[in-house]
Amino acid sequence: MATIDLNADVGESFGRWSLGDDAAMIGAVSSANVACGFHAGDASTMYAACLAAAQAGTAVGAHPGYRDLSGFGRRALDVEPAELTGEVIYQIGALQSLARAAGTEVRYVKPHGALYNRIAADPVQAQAVVDALCAVDPNLPLVVLPGSVVEQ
Repeated sequence: MATIDLNADVGESFGRWSLGDDAAMIGAVSSANVACGFHAGDASTMYAACLAAAQAGTAVGAHPGYRDLSGFGRRALDVEPAELTGEVIYQIGALQSLARAAGTEVRYVKPHGALYNRIAADPVQAQAVVDALCAVDPNLPLVVLPGSVVEQ
């Protein structure tokens, strides 16, 4: 029997700004990309999303992005590779801790917005993200565009 992974971005609220209905969305999908705090989200929002995912049996994915809260991670930033690697490690690690505390785990990584698009064509930025993933857990799948530079 064929299956489809229905996926959504969640955990994008920040402080007093509420965005979306994470609990309802998490209950309707099989995997949830949880914002990791740099483009959207904060610790309490990330934790709540992980708790909801654990309760619903929904897979949790880290959704790291550029450090760009005001642009919602939609602006391509020229970040030095070592800095980008560190920032992606930091974001994945933060979500891993919150997921563990919520009784679940990070099962994959899917970069957000401008970072996702940038690593599709930019080998330097792509390598920085791959280096981060390998440093954190080389067994974590990285969700990317087919045929992209980062896939290679």
